[in-house]
Amino acid sequence: MSFFFSARRHGRAPLFSLTGYLGVLATSLALAAPALAADALSLAEAQRLAIERSRQITAQDAAVTASREMAVAAGRLPDPVLKIGVDNLPVSGPDRGSFTADFMTMRRIGVMQEITRSDKRSFQAERYQREADKGLAEKDKAIADVERAAAIAWLDRYYAEAMASVIASQREEAQREREAADAAYRAGRGSQADVLSARAAVAQFDDRMDDAARRVRSAKIALARWVGDIADQPLSGQPAFDTIRLDPASLDTQLAHHPEIAVLNKQVDVAATEVKLAEANKKSDWTVEVGYAQRGPGYSNMISFGVSVPLQWDQKNRQDRELAAKLVTAEQARAERDEMLRAHTAETRVMVAEWQANRERLARYSRELIPLAQERSGASLAAYRGGKATLAEVLGARRGELDVHLSRLQLEADTARLWAELNFLFPTSHGAMPAAAAISRNTK
Repeated sequence: MSFFFSARRHGRAPLFSLTGYLGVLATSLALAAPALAADALSLAEAQRLAIERSRQITAQDAAVTASREMAVAAGRLPDPVLKIGVDNLPVSGPDRGSFTADFMTMRRIGVMQEITRSDKRSFQAERYQREADKGLAEKDKAIADVERAAAIAWLDRYYAEAMASVIASQREEAQREREAADAAYRAGRGSQADVLSARAAVAQFDDRMDDAARRVRSAKIALARWVGDIADQPLSGQPAFDTIRLDPASLDTQLAHHPEIAVLNKQVDVAATEVKLAEANKKSDWTVEVGYAQRGPGYSNMISFGVSVPLQWDQKNRQDRELAAKLVTAEQARAERDEMLRAHTAETRVMVAEWQANRERLARYSRELIPLAQERSGASLAAYRGGKATLAEVLGARRGELDVHLSRLQLEADTARLWAELNFLFPTSHGAMPAAAAISRNTK
C-alpha cells in the first residue's frame, strides 16, 4: 500500500499533499510489480521452477527407487554357498601330503543353501516396500516445503520492492520540496528553518531508500536460491491472500493427512512390519547341504547331505526380547505421530487466527488509521497556511502518514507470509485439502 506527495504553491513554501489511498495503491504496484511484462515471474511459476531445481526431491526419488529394489532382493532366498575342500589329508608318516594313499583322504565339493521361510522373506520385502512408501511421503513433504519456501521468498521480494517504490516516489517529491524551499528562502518568502526541515526530510528519505534497497537485494538473493538467475525478472500479480485451503472447523481431519504426519504414519507401518518380522524370527530357518567326496583310486567315492537348524535355546532372552523391542518401537512411532499431529494442529490454529486478525487489522488501516493520518496532514497544512504551524510540523505529519502506509504494507506482507504458510501445507499437486473445501473469511 502506498501514497504520493504533490507540491503546491500557496504563498509560503510549497507543501506535500496526499492523494487518495486507491491512487496510491495503483502507483506503488505499478512501480513494484509490472504485471503486464511478458517475462514477469509469477508466484506459481516461481514454485514450478523451484521444484524443478530442487535436489532434495531428486534425492527422495532415488531413496524410493533404492527401497523398491531392496524389496525385490529381500524377497528372494539367500545365495547358495559353494563349498570346496580336502578332508583328512595326512601331514606325517609315509603318506604325508598324498591325496590318494590314505583311504580317509577326500577331495570334497558341495553346495549349501539356507532355506529362509517364505513368510519371513515376505515380511522382509514388505519392510522395504513400507520404506518406499515412506520415501514417497517424504517426497510430498519436500515438495510442500519447496513450494512454501519459494512462495515466501517471492512474497518477500514483492513487498520489499513495493515498499522501496513508495519510498522512492516520496523521495522525489521531497527533493522537489527542498528545491522549492531553497527558492522561497532566496526570494525572502521562506525561513531558514523551512529550508533545514526540507533538507532533513530528503536525508531521512535517502536513509530509508538505502535500507529499502538492502531489503530488495536480500530478497532477490533469497529468491534466487529457489529459481536461479530468473530471480532478477520483474514479478507479476498480487496474491489473493484472503482465501486459504483450510477449514478451521476440521483441522484435525485435514492435518491427519499433512505430509509430515503422513511420513510418521509410514514410519508406524515400517515399525509394524518389523514387529511381524521379529515374530517370524522366533521360528528357525533351516540350512540344507549336499556334498560329493572323491577318494583314492582304490576307495569308493562318497556323497554327504545334512540339515542344520539353529537351536533357540534361550528364546526368552533373545527372540522374545527382540520382539519386545520392536513392539515398543512401534508404540514410540505411534506416540510421536500423535504428538506431532497435536503440535501441528495447535500451530496451524494459531496461524489461522493470526491470519484472520491481520485481515481485520488491514481493514482497520483502510477504514480508520490511514484516513486519520491524512486528516492530520491536512490539518497541519491548513495551520501552516494560516501561519499557525511550521514547515517542520507539516513535514512531521507527512512522515507520520508515510509511516502509517508503510506499516500497513508491512502488515500486508506479514499476512501474505501467513497465507503462504497455510496455503502450502500440502503440495499444490494434491489439489484441494483433504476433507474440506477452500474457505474465505470476509473481513468485517
